[in-house]
Amino acid sequence: MSATLANLDEAASALLGPARAASARIVRGLEAKTVVIDTIRPPSIERFPWAGHIGVRLLPELIRAIENARSTLVFTNVRSSSEIWYQAILAARPHWAGTIALHHGSLEREVRDWVEAGLREGRLRAVVCTSSLDLGVDFAPVDQVLQIGSPKGVARLMQRAGRSGHRPGEISRITVLPTHALELVEAAAARAAAADAMIEPRVPLDGPTDVLVQHLVTCALGGGFEPAALLAEVRGTHAYRGLTDDAWRWTLDFVTHGGASLNAYPEYRRVVIGEDGVARVPDAQIARRHRMQVGTIVSEASITVRMSTGRALGHVEESFVARLTPGDCFVFAGRVLEFVRVREMTAWVKPAPSRAAIVPRWMGAKMALSTLLAERTRSLIADAKRGTYASPELKLVRPLLELQKRWSALPDEREWLVERLAAREGHYLFFYPFVGRLAHLGLATLFGYRLSRETPRTFSMTVNDYGFGLLSPEPVDLSLGVLGRLMAAPGVEEDILAGVNAAEMGRRQFREIARVAGLVFQGYPGQGQSARQLQASSGLLYDVFVDYDPENELLAQSQREVLDRQLEAPRLAAALDRMRRDRVVVTTPARPTPFAFPLMVEMFREKLSTEALGSRVARMVAELERAAGG
Repeated sequence: MSATLANLDEAASALLGPARAASARIVRGLEAKTVVIDTIRPPSIERFPWAGHIGVRLLPELIRAIENARSTLVFTNVRSSSEIWYQAILAARPHWAGTIALHHGSLEREVRDWVEAGLREGRLRAVVCTSSLDLGVDFAPVDQVLQIGSPKGVARLMQRAGRSGHRPGEISRITVLPTHALELVEAAAARAAAADAMIEPRVPLDGPTDVLVQHLVTCALGGGFEPAALLAEVRGTHAYRGLTDDAWRWTLDFVTHGGASLNAYPEYRRVVIGEDGVARVPDAQIARRHRMQVGTIVSEASITVRMSTGRALGHVEESFVARLTPGDCFVFAGRVLEFVRVREMTAWVKPAPSRAAIVPRWMGAKMALSTLLAERTRSLIADAKRGTYASPELKLVRPLLELQKRWSALPDEREWLVERLAAREGHYLFFYPFVGRLAHLGLATLFGYRLSRETPRTFSMTVNDYGFGLLSPEPVDLSLGVLGRLMAAPGVEEDILAGVNAAEMGRRQFREIARVAGLVFQGYPGQGQSARQLQASSGLLYDVFVDYDPENELLAQSQREVLDRQLEAPRLAAALDRMRRDRVVVTTPARPTPFAFPLMVEMFREKLSTEALGSRVARMVAELERAAGG
């Protein structure tokens, strides 16, 4: 059942298999669900925004919204943001302690169960949460839903809105609270897309080899399998409908002999085909280890956070804890904790006074704008170019967009913008395709590599959801001929992989693949391997495959996933195709524009401390506002 899935026919194929999907029936409700999307708008908008510049400045508006409702869900996109906003609310309303709560996937199960029970029983005024309360959680509908920052996708916004008014005939409402001025444009774009019933599709995975390897060992462990019969069954699924004989033979050989490079090691000969033609797991230790780590959900190695009293609070990434020294304070599970020590994959902590503390970081902290929302955002920018500011959000950011148009340009639907800017740091090139953060990372890598190939030089690079920037010590030739060569179709994937440290990216991606395929053992309960041990084990296997088994299917999968998941190669290819057809507008503004400013700040962020960055940004904003006449 889904109200936020666009490609239901493909979902039916994934659930039933391609052969039976043709006879599937999709049942739709008679009445369309009414969803209202609005925004909490700040009193004024700065014309030179930078990521997070609004931040918790809208906390008073958030507090008022919570006070005006009996129950509220406050959604954030990442776990670190949920910790920050929970602390901010509690600091503003200390007497709410016990009636507001925190919910995200790194908290202990018993903590999350307590929060969900509090929502069901009506004991909680508000819960600050992540996608952990999006799906699969049963509780009564809440009065209102607030979204901190852009949802980055229409489906995500609709799913979260559905947590309010979750009854037949009721209206679901969600209010977006922006943390960046241009997120108001994204909110307006999401509302327009939802009104047109436009929702992003969910693309199913296509033939991952690591999952097939794991499945073969699981089937061999669960009573055994006959290879021919299992092949027919696997090909009956959507994911493996195109599985070739060669790929099947390679996978079967890999689990029975370890493939071309691991056949000398008994622990990798996990399956044996008996005289009766049935494949089974012959070794009790291999069987036990497989049962301990079967599954396809992988994450950065984490360790348990436990109070000195013995109570477990949840899990944080090991790489975060590795940066702490005894006495450091950090915010987790809605409280300020003092780090004591690490022992046996457990971070021992104790309560700390409320003083300056850091917030744990989790992987995937920067979510990319969906293709649909990026297209709708680009359409609203084009409306602004034509002088149309139809929504309240567009009217609020009008001074920003008008200044962008005056100092440089606003692109319409069939244009994309390039800005050339000379500054004391060097020569900037800013490109604005509006196709999302990950695709921009791929484009920045491609353009930087191809420019360096024409004239050897080093570029600094920065990206956001609207565009990307390249900084060079010397001026860059950007004639139409050069732009044409930057976007040339031949060799795109090869040049992107050459422009990044493809080997290291592939090595990092291979860690996940190695875990799913059962090539590295993560340890028994209480005796888990550290991130460094897992990294060394998977890295050694990666090097062995590169040197001695270059045709290894798992190796090929790691390269595909680097392109598809980390650089969004299909989306990047579509963006390049559009950019070749559209008109490029090249401007040379005298100073940073509202579009360029957040990209410049991101570049400064990597070189300056937080205090120095704040001072630098404040000076730049004051100078730019004087130049803009405000």
